[in-house]
Amino acid sequence: MLKDKIKSLAKAYKEEVIANRRHLHANPELSFQEYRTSTFVKQKLQEIGITTIESKADTGWAALIEGKNPGKRVVALRADMDALPIIEANDVTYKSQNPGVMHACGHDAHTASLLGAAKILNEVKEQFEGTIKLIFQPGEEVAPGGASLMIADKVLENPRPNGIIGQHVMPFIEVGKVGFRPGIYMASADEIYVTVKGKGGHAAMPETLIDPVLIASHMIVALQQVVSRAASPKIPSVLSFGRVEALGATNVIPNEVKIQGTFRTLDETWRAKAHEKMLSIAKGIVEGMGGEVDFDIKKGYPFLKNDPELTQRSHQAAIAYLGEDNVLDLDIWMAAEDFAFYSQEVAGCFYRLGTRNEAKGITSGVHTPTFDIDEDALEIGAGLMAFLAVSELEKA
Repeated sequence: MLKDKIKSLAKAYKEEVIANRRHLHANPELSFQEYRTSTFVKQKLQEIGITTIESKADTGWAALIEGKNPGKRVVALRADMDALPIIEANDVTYKSQNPGVMHACGHDAHTASLLGAAKILNEVKEQFEGTIKLIFQPGEEVAPGGASLMIADKVLENPRPNGIIGQHVMPFIEVGKVGFRPGIYMASADEIYVTVKGKGGHAAMPETLIDPVLIASHMIVALQQVVSRAASPKIPSVLSFGRVEALGATNVIPNEVKIQGTFRTLDETWRAKAHEKMLSIAKGIVEGMGGEVDFDIKKGYPFLKNDPELTQRSHQAAIAYLGEDNVLDLDIWMAAEDFAFYSQEVAGCFYRLGTRNEAKGITSGVHTPTFDIDEDALEIGAGLMAFLAVSELEKA
């Protein structure tokens, strides 16, 4: 049985997958700077025996594994390769050797898992029909998102996949378990950059000034109406400002205040209306108080939607592979992922791989200096992804 063969190979290659993950973790590279990572991935693909490898978006790769009757169906598997600008605090043998850069979001695990899945799939390619496209992409962490550049570079063509599957580590799910959600799953993400301009001077003479700090404070509070009063309660939305920079002093009012924030939602029509509402409120408040405002919204990733049929089939395949108790139903997640670009183009399934182990002290969230994974998850990460791919190829 192919499932048992894949499980056996996932177990046999576990230590190799762990070694690859540790190498990647120790040598992280920032978004769109993944040159050594890219070289490493290509080398490993070649060692596996995969020869159809095409460069995409500078540091990305698209590779093919062709089974019998390769034109029958095509399934794509995706991994991201970039790291984050974080100083690692873990005391481990594979700690980052690149100061200030860390794989704090598990992309090292994603890449290692897909390399493991590739090795498994290449070994059993005579036992399935169709083609599997392997996508290793750069720059998931920053706009415009490596996925958008890979798509622009025709990664979804020649051949075009019938569906695409991606996985992401989840530190809130115990190792050994995975999670799925059909339909809308993750939010869109927009970046907000604001400059409120006034007239600075001595803080003891406010009547001679146009105080941008006070104006910015009113603007930030007023903008919360976008979510609390303008949005339908049925549409999840988040508006948060995480950086406010007013370079004055105890007795100095600055000339301007710079603000940065994010807006996230799960509806594209409301997203566009919210942008208009934010601009209108900001301009009205600031100009009404005598100041000026530059309000720039950089549109980021779209919301991520999992194709209901593909996700349901993958959910059932995961139960067959791991057992029903180890396959969970996920809730909506307001973080964003550039896999959403793929899911807007072809049927997509983006699922979660549990990596938490409280007994080992592995509990930190992603994007933190102490993030790590229980590496037992990598056997599942490689094996399940391979099994989901062949299961989807078998779809009539």
